[in-house]
Amino acid sequence: MSCAAPRGAARTHPLLAEGLMLFFPVAALHAAASPLLWIAAFGYQPPFAGAVPATQWHAHEMIFGAYGAALAGFLASAIPEWTGTVPRRGRWLLMLLALWLPGRVVGLLGAEALLLPALLADSAFWGLLVATVAAPVLARRRGGSFLAWLCVLAAAQAAVKAAWWLDETVLAARLLHAALAIFVVLLSLALTRIAVVVINLALDPSGETTPYRPHPGRRNLSGFLAAAQGAAALLLPDSLVGAWLALAAGAAFLDRLAEWFVGRAALRTEVLALGAANGFAGLGFLALGLAGLGAPISQGAGLHLLAVAGLGMAVMAVFVIAGLRHSGRDLVLPRSARAAFALMAAAGLVRILPELWPGLALPGGHHLIAALLWAAAFGTWLAGFLPLLLRPVGVSEGCAAEASRGAAQARSGVRP
Repeated sequence: MSCAAPRGAARTHPLLAEGLMLFFPVAALHAAASPLLWIAAFGYQPPFAGAVPATQWHAHEMIFGAYGAALAGFLASAIPEWTGTVPRRGRWLLMLLALWLPGRVVGLLGAEALLLPALLADSAFWGLLVATVAAPVLARRRGGSFLAWLCVLAAAQAAVKAAWWLDETVLAARLLHAALAIFVVLLSLALTRIAVVVINLALDPSGETTPYRPHPGRRNLSGFLAAAQGAAALLLPDSLVGAWLALAAGAAFLDRLAEWFVGRAALRTEVLALGAANGFAGLGFLALGLAGLGAPISQGAGLHLLAVAGLGMAVMAVFVIAGLRHSGRDLVLPRSARAAFALMAAAGLVRILPELWPGLALPGGHHLIAALLWAAAFGTWLAGFLPLLLRPVGVSEGCAAEASRGAAQARSGVRP
């Protein structure tokens, strides 16, 4: 967060001041409501679904709906911060939201008759998001990896809907797997940047020193292997290459946990949450690899470890950490943040345990319990953080501390 008030911020509603202020609450609402409606109201079958399997609608809305909105908020705020440019706000953000909404209505209802309008609206949303990110990245030549992978994700979104339009649901399933891998790559890139700031603040809350340095070899290996695994799942579906690459990606994510050996500071909730996101991602890839090599583990267990536990914990960590810092507050977690992390971890475990141990039965069914825990996690975050986003702390109140942190980060070569 910069001490200089962005131009026009004083005349803008707090939720329209930058991307995360609007899209984080929107993503939380969508993430909380859609699984509950899918299970409790629709009985796992969207009312207008036909040839497209309900599970593919569900996966698409999790990846491109809830996580897509979270990604939009993150990049629309983080890229201007990293490049020192003014973030988009006001009508631009409302236009992004207006383009995001039609596809969510179509996806929730499984309205296959409206696939073409949904494709056009979603493609316009992702195209505008790419333009939002591209302008500062190309101007300052920073954040190019995020822009490149965002373009790939935008293309994957269009390809999924085009496959549905052509009744190629088998291809669409592979494309959704690849899209999930792309999101994991973006997770790896984001957590690499965020963890540097968070762990250094955990070690020295004053921000005057930066004793933590990420290992250069670990910064990109996990993302590279996740991308390779997604490409193999898409292009070589009948080969064992994807399974072996999944094992390698899992090992790379678990190897990143070695960087969390920072003493007692590793027990801080925000540090544990980032470590848990890496750990769940690693376990998810390991489960995918073992399933592909014939182990008695379902592929769904690996995919849900990645999508629900890994990405869910990562998104919640970004919501909490960025929500505090961009509302002008220190990284001191309120109770709502700790509760949201606990609920998210419980949702991920409940969702995948019966798939790892098929004999395990939970009262009421594990899908409904996991959906309730998932909704409670996002609802708890929203209840605790929406008041903070609506009432950001004045820029003058934290300038001295922020200037000190910025100077220390500049000396170490670390950017937030």
